[in-house]
Amino acid sequence: MKCLLCPNGCNIDKTKEKGACGTDDKIRIAKYYLHPFEEPLISGTKGSGTVFFCGCSLRCVFCQNYELSRNERGKEITVLDLANIFKELENMGAHNINLVNPTHYSNQIIKALQIYKPSIPIVYNTHGYENIEIISKMNDYIDVYLPDIKYFSPAISLRYTGKDNYFEKASKAIEFMIKSKPIIIGDDGLIKQGVIVRHLILPQCTADSKHILDWYVPLKDDAFINVMSQYTPFGKIENFPELQRKITKREYNIVLDYAMSLGIEKMFYQELNSADEKYIPKWDY
Repeated sequence: MKCLLCPNGCNIDKTKEKGACGTDDKIRIAKYYLHPFEEPLISGTKGSGTVFFCGCSLRCVFCQNYELSRNERGKEITVLDLANIFKELENMGAHNINLVNPTHYSNQIIKALQIYKPSIPIVYNTHGYENIEIISKMNDYIDVYLPDIKYFSPAISLRYTGKDNYFEKASKAIEFMIKSKPIIIGDDGLIKQGVIVRHLILPQCTADSKHILDWYVPLKDDAFINVMSQYTPFGKIENFPELQRKITKREYNIVLDYAMSLGIEKMFYQELNSADEKYIPKWDY
């Protein structure tokens, strides 16, 4: 079967070659554990049962999980192994199953969830560069969407990912997610269904962040948003001098103040000191 899972549209046979995501038809993961550093609605007190998948269909140059996104490390597992990991994380007390960067493994994930569907929510944790057709296919298996909305400007997304259609694809996918999953918060204060949109402030990109917030305003009552300050220089950024520093206090305040001026109430935001490599997991494989 030719792969058309993401907007790259490789249309290749992944049993024979790797796609733009850097993966073939085998599942590779770098870690699974109870992750404490997601939003409070996700991590709770016990942690989110997080599975870190290798490869990536977006491949930002500054990726903090660079070795994973480039599929340079990881352990090969089967669909049955993945189903057993879901069960193990659930038995460990995870509040949910958190699928990090799942897009290019969506077919295998569906098969794993058909083998074992945990009684806790399933979280689809994505960079946002998605085809609505694939999200529609996943929708019956997913309870919570955790998408990034990274770039508004085609020029910026082209510079950092090689793709100028990021916002076109991500905005439509996120709008679909929000319409399909109304917010449900449990008695324990954790999200059981809904969408938390994430936006990472980048150096010299406050205007882009404002455009993203303007786009988000009509959706603000039906989802949560997390305005993130954790950008840390990482990845292959030798040729990107503007990315070789953290964001400034001024940049942080410009974006956060603008978000607040728009009347966005369902909002999380990180403190400026969140930009720290200690929040990057230590990989097991």
